[in-house]
Amino acid sequence: MNNIIVIGAGVAGLTASIYLGRSGLKVSVIAGDVPGGQLTKTSFVENYPGFAKPILGVDLMMQMMEQASRFGAEIIYDTVTSVTIERIVTLASGTAVAPDAILIATGCSHNKLGIPGEHEFTNKGVSWCATCDGPLYRNKKVAVVGGGNAAVMETIFLSNFASEVLLIHRRDTLRADKSEQEKIFSNSKIKCIWNSEVINIQGDSKLKSITLRNKHDRCTDMEIDGLFIAIGMHPATDFVKEVVRLDNAGYVIASETETSVPGIFVAGDVVSGSLKQAIYAAGQGALAARAIERWLGVRL
Repeated sequence: MNNIIVIGAGVAGLTASIYLGRSGLKVSVIAGDVPGGQLTKTSFVENYPGFAKPILGVDLMMQMMEQASRFGAEIIYDTVTSVTIERIVTLASGTAVAPDAILIATGCSHNKLGIPGEHEFTNKGVSWCATCDGPLYRNKKVAVVGGGNAAVMETIFLSNFASEVLLIHRRDTLRADKSEQEKIFSNSKIKCIWNSEVINIQGDSKLKSITLRNKHDRCTDMEIDGLFIAIGMHPATDFVKEVVRLDNAGYVIASETETSVPGIFVAGDVVSGSLKQAIYAAGQGALAARAIERWLGVRL
């Protein structure tokens, strides 16, 4: 029985734990205070294979955790404060362990607007994933906040479902690639609202309207059915920034799932260039498990 520490209890970490557990290896999953990753903040998941009907993101993650536990994974509700190049893992509780292999699967978090109503209406009209929630807004009026490639791509995708898509940007020009901008400007369903920012989100049991403030400090209320926030993401890599190679945005650089440090592996949204979709994270989790098994000498 080998000692393997999986840092993160999202799709990638739990998938790897399932594969490793089925191979008879001992796995401890450091799940943090609230396990489950980004899917726990998603309402209904429609594009994960195996579910004919939409499933709540939190329910999907709870099933994954139960499955990992069934194959022997120990779920530890603690957080990692540091990892050394010698593979010493220190937890917030003060515990320090030296596993044979480490898998970083901490994912990343969406940047928030930090305005009233954002938290209250998450999954009740406020979303950070058009791929996940876009089909729920068929023939509805939605808005996207942002001005980069991610915001433009979300806007274009949403136009396949919504009757109208508003792209709200605090400047008068977009940062996105010119080729993507052209798709925005040529789409009759899309309207750009320039020099404006969302300062409040209102509703009752779900989002009903937003308040916009323009550069002249004039405020306007606007009724919409959904708000998609696309102002970037930040990876959870502070605890390894001096250990493994990271790209300029702080994501882990990997060769498949191997980091720059032997015995430390990575999978999921925290990987540089990740697709940031659950099915992709699951695939990377399986690849990481196989790489760890080869590292430990239990698989050719």
